[in-house]
Amino acid sequence: MNRTAAEAYLDSPPLVPGDRVHLIAASSPTDAAGFDHALATLEGWGLEVVVGEHVRAVHPELPYLAGTDEQRRADLEAAWCDPRTSAVIALRGGYGAMRLLDGLDFSRLAAHATRPDGRPKLLAGSSDVTALHQAWAHHLRVPTLFCPMVGNAVFRTSTRIAADVRSWLFEPWRGRSIAGPEARTLIPAPDGAPVPGRITGGNLSLLAASLGAPENPLPVASGTGIVLLEDVDETPARLDNLLLQLVRSGWTDGARAVALGSWEDCGSVAQIEALVHEVLGPLGIPVVWELGFGHAEDALSVPLGVAAALHAPAGGAPALTLIDPKETP
Repeated sequence: MNRTAAEAYLDSPPLVPGDRVHLIAASSPTDAAGFDHALATLEGWGLEVVVGEHVRAVHPELPYLAGTDEQRRADLEAAWCDPRTSAVIALRGGYGAMRLLDGLDFSRLAAHATRPDGRPKLLAGSSDVTALHQAWAHHLRVPTLFCPMVGNAVFRTSTRIAADVRSWLFEPWRGRSIAGPEARTLIPAPDGAPVPGRITGGNLSLLAASLGAPENPLPVASGTGIVLLEDVDETPARLDNLLLQLVRSGWTDGARAVALGSWEDCGSVAQIEALVHEVLGPLGIPVVWELGFGHAEDALSVPLGVAAALHAPAGGAPALTLIDPKETP
């Protein structure tokens, strides 16, 4: 990650009222209520919202996709390459973002990665958008925001989610901490000291599906990564398989710490916690449980590609705190 890019939002917010943002559908379709609420919310925050041409499209043969790959890819490239845009915000996850990667013109996207003031543009979204976060980190070397999707029902029902997303968009990031109310340390740091690193990761299913691709090389982050993992609608047995994929492939060899998010609709929480101990425990690195991000009702936002310190005390509340990249190895 470019150090200057990683510092970009420490002391100045990503957005201010009046900025232009693009609203796109990179994965699955969004219903009318979700789209209308997302648009009204962003405009209510004082942003100029440009809606992707195909944002309400549905693939004619694969209805789980928001239009064809060509349509979704065209909207994504047009949004990012608009010289006046400050951020590109994905409406929802589901499935489909990974299908866009091979056809994207990353040279063109990289040439349009900065705004006139020299700061990077921001990509925001989570879940299936993990595929785009990985690609932006690898090809464009810019920070992104892993945040709840503005087109999802939970964005309408949780005032805490909307307020948290807004704060990450309109406030500087230096010194901010992420810690959900249920956060606790599963495996503490050996010496009790905070573990510095660069935040990476996202949705476990997407990370496992992309192992070895250019956007997800082995091992992760070359020993500097604080890895985020979360998922939704997976059984404990399936999570077992996915975690083993990461470990056996060598992907986790580069991790310095792991911060786990929510496991919404994934079955027995006790089984998942036992699974984490069994599979991740032998890595010998700190592991924090339920940091607060993911698919939970009041899920928190987390920046990716920026420097942070994970506090994982044996006794006491864990937290992930953003720091200056000069403080990391």
